[in-house]
Amino acid sequence: MGIRDIIEGKKQWRAHTARVKALPPDYQIVYNEIQKYFFKVGPIGLEDGTLLSGIVDFFEEGVASGKGVMEIVGDDVAAFCDDLIKDASTYADRYQESVLERKRGSKGT
Repeated sequence: MGIRDIIEGKKQWRAHTARVKALPPDYQIVYNEIQKYFFKVGPIGLEDGTLLSGIVDFFEEGVASGKGVMEIVGDDVAAFCDDLIKDASTYADRYQESVLERKRGSKGT
């Protein structure tokens, strides 16, 4: 990754956070909780930005249609997050798989 990639990534992240800040306060709170949840769970592919920007798109549509954030997300934000990434691999999954592979490899020797 070159310096240009880093600069472009920062520009994209700033534009993304500006979109989040333009949302109503209740949407911002829920978005921040979703972001924290994903940073803890660590779905693989989070760094490409499509998951989080897709959520902002979804939230902007909710605002445009006059819906409250809880109407579109539901009462359980963690369940909403889990549903979004139910088929995605996480870094925890990848770590667990590597540990199992090492155990299998050490039994063969």
